[in-house]
Amino acid sequence: MAYPNIEAILDDGGDITVGRVAGECVAAASTSYDCPVMLVRRQGESFAALLRRLDRSIGIAWDNETIIDEVNG
Repeated sequence: MAYPNIEAILDDGGDITVGRVAGECVAAASTSYDCPVMLVRRQGESFAALLRRLDRSIGIAWDNETIIDEVNG
């Protein structure tokens, strides 16, 4: 399964992190200059579905020049 936006972040020296923040499972994408996406894993969401949503959200954030932050509201 391909994740072109995740691959672009990594190829550019950025990071993808999945871990716990305040008791929630969070997937985040960061570059050297910002953190365009932070997603909270949804109830019943598989890890693969979370990665797909992260990849799509990175594309949306870049296309719209915005930040998607489900952690801080």
